[in-house]
Amino acid sequence: MKNVKKFFLALLLLQITSLYAQEIKQNVSQAKYQEEDCNINIIYNDSLVPGDAIFVRMMIQTPKTHKKDKPVEKQAKMQLFRKSRTKALESGVFYSTGKSKKATNQELLCGIPLSSFLEKDDYYLLITVTEGNEPAKEITLPLYFQARKFNSETIPLDSTNTAIKTDNSSARAAQIEKLNAILATINSDAVNSLKPMVSPTTSTRYTSWFGDRRVYAYSNGKSSTSLHYGNDYGVPEGSEVKSCAEGKVVLAEWRNSTGWSIVIEHLPGLYSLYYHLSEMLVKEGDTVKAGQLIAKSGKTGLATGPHLHWEMRLNMEAVRPEFFMTNFTFEGMDY
Repeated sequence: MKNVKKFFLALLLLQITSLYAQEIKQNVSQAKYQEEDCNINIIYNDSLVPGDAIFVRMMIQTPKTHKKDKPVEKQAKMQLFRKSRTKALESGVFYSTGKSKKATNQELLCGIPLSSFLEKDDYYLLITVTEGNEPAKEITLPLYFQARKFNSETIPLDSTNTAIKTDNSSARAAQIEKLNAILATINSDAVNSLKPMVSPTTSTRYTSWFGDRRVYAYSNGKSSTSLHYGNDYGVPEGSEVKSCAEGKVVLAEWRNSTGWSIVIEHLPGLYSLYYHLSEMLVKEGDTVKAGQLIAKSGKTGLATGPHLHWEMRLNMEAVRPEFFMTNFTFEGMDY
């Protein structure tokens, strides 16, 4: 490709320094690229853990000697590949963190989810940076696979819950379509919080975990399998439910399968979901702070007992909620 510049680690143009960031309890790497017309500093979590996510924070600096009257903002995207590089497994577009104060600097962030079914293999990230009609820059970043095991459970359903689980009505289909449309929305201006998230409940009693492989045993003798998309906390009905981070309420309504439900937008493509509530204390369009009371827990919808279901979605894919309770955006960390 004539108009593409490729920068590889082996050429020493990209210097990688691995470090362990104790506060986020995962491996983090830094990458630095320097050229006459562009300096790029990158920080990212380099561990591929099934069910988690990969986030990359990038500072692009244009030296003053190359400053233009009206600097053209660079566009960037990242893709996850197997070493064979036949087709990207996941991809995402970078957005501004809103932190850059200099016209010649851009600070960008991007996250992509990792399937809980991700298999052990050799992977890498490809970041592509473009500016107008200038040749594109390609940067490859190494990744390291870490295996994770998930629980399996069988959940017996009574006749009421069997009817909810097997509901194929147009009303339920419309609810699913509406939720999917919200979760598919990536608003680049929705940078509501870059801080680590907090637990929506004071309870530490889990009744189900993210990624559990489930078998639903119906009252009619039949069954179905599914994946559990969030964490379930065994709390009494009426317990306080708080927002895990600052954001905007984009859904607050009754849904057949999840009962009273709330969805909050935190970053472009990143949403938190709260299900089976007994009472909602916010409405669509409200802005909320981290730790703000938004609801009371319950057992509405498909529930075998009182609990809070907390779920995180990134680019529609469910991600382990605890991942976001780390400094996943690398806020305050030096490049």
